[in-house]
Amino acid sequence: MAATTPDTAPAAPPAKRDRTHLLYIAVIIAVAIGIAVGFAAPDFAKDLKPLGTGFVNLIKMMITPIIFCTIVTGVGSIRSAAKVGKLGGLALSYFIAMSFVALAIGLVVGNIMHPGDGLHLTQSAKAAGHSQAADGSEGLVDFLLSIIPTTFVSAFTDGVVLQTLLVALLVGFAIQALGKSGEPILRGVGHIQKLVFRVLTMIMWAAPIGAFGAIAAVVGETGVDALKALGTIMLAFYITCVLFVGLVLGPMLWLVAKVNLFKLLKYLAREYLLILSTSSSDVALPRLIAKMEHLGVSRPVVGITVPTGYSFNLDGTMIYLTMASLFIADALGQPLHLGEQITLLLFMMVASKGAAGVSGAGLATLAGALQTHRPALVDGVGLIVGIDRFMSEARALTNFSGNAVATVLIGAWTKELDKARVEEVLSGRLPFDEATVMDEHGSASADLPEPRAGDDKELAKA
Repeated sequence: MAATTPDTAPAAPPAKRDRTHLLYIAVIIAVAIGIAVGFAAPDFAKDLKPLGTGFVNLIKMMITPIIFCTIVTGVGSIRSAAKVGKLGGLALSYFIAMSFVALAIGLVVGNIMHPGDGLHLTQSAKAAGHSQAADGSEGLVDFLLSIIPTTFVSAFTDGVVLQTLLVALLVGFAIQALGKSGEPILRGVGHIQKLVFRVLTMIMWAAPIGAFGAIAAVVGETGVDALKALGTIMLAFYITCVLFVGLVLGPMLWLVAKVNLFKLLKYLAREYLLILSTSSSDVALPRLIAKMEHLGVSRPVVGITVPTGYSFNLDGTMIYLTMASLFIADALGQPLHLGEQITLLLFMMVASKGAAGVSGAGLATLAGALQTHRPALVDGVGLIVGIDRFMSEARALTNFSGNAVATVLIGAWTKELDKARVEEVLSGRLPFDEATVMDEHGSASADLPEPRAGDDKELAKA
């Protein structure tokens, strides 16, 4: 019998093939079939809506535990509460600044194109507008009070993102205060996060069914005639969103972090497909957290910026509220002068916080704000009810893009971005582990890092 030598040692088992690309090919096929069914059999297509709703609800079921685990591990791994405050303050300042930029771009394009000219209002459209206003009449005080959950546990059961943020921040700070005795809790939360992402991976295989039902229902409900009649406002809105992402976010990303916008968008292509097919940015939130950490942004930055951005960094919603307000005012022959436009939109900027990921929430916010400031314009909200689903997709895509860019920018400003890893990931040499959603070098699987010396000094310099 021949002796075993190093040359004859057993070969390493072949790497497991990533078959998740088949899932996204199936989503594309499902969307195409759904569109065809929507046009061919509208009544049948409308009955398929529960398929899309069910899939989105499955994803939303995972949002609360993912946000909680992400923020707790992010805040808890920072030993200085002051650093969390600086990081959160920087993120909120950036979000507010970009909201103003988005509002300004929407105002410019809306005042140039006047997309509402020439449309006529029907009685049914008036009724639809007032129905939406009833759903969006929450005031500022009610909004602030709604952030506080009824009980500690209700923050997890009610599905309100801002309530989860509040509880997670409190738990994270409590773990900080516990010092070394809090480290086992932090590791436990990290293991729970890994489990949650594994469950999410299982749910994602239902994406083709959800995409088919969602797109078939909306095509069946809307029809071609409505799209033709309101094509101007849709086209203007889509163009404005593209301009914002390409001419505002893209240059900022390159100047601050030296990251190419198109490479980042390509890296997030699968998330864009899910948002496009379901019209909800919620379905991509867990994957954005995982992918940003894999990209090279530190856990604290991702843990604070992404969940907070989903409530406060709503660039697409800002553009939508601006253009929809001008569209309705022009369509009703009651154009707003510049002072009225600015006052109304500043109110909407506050009222819209917390609406991310909810399909149709932008429409309710629009109607509620008009009811408060210009009740005569509420009738016109019914003009865009029929196409809001398509505009909701652009809102969600733009909001998602803004949050992805914001995470990289804040990582660069706080010196919490591994630029060498960014290059490796975006070039394709270090692919994201689609099989588990969380890669083995990411937050859910790795040991929690010790705080780096000088972290607070680096953040203060930024």
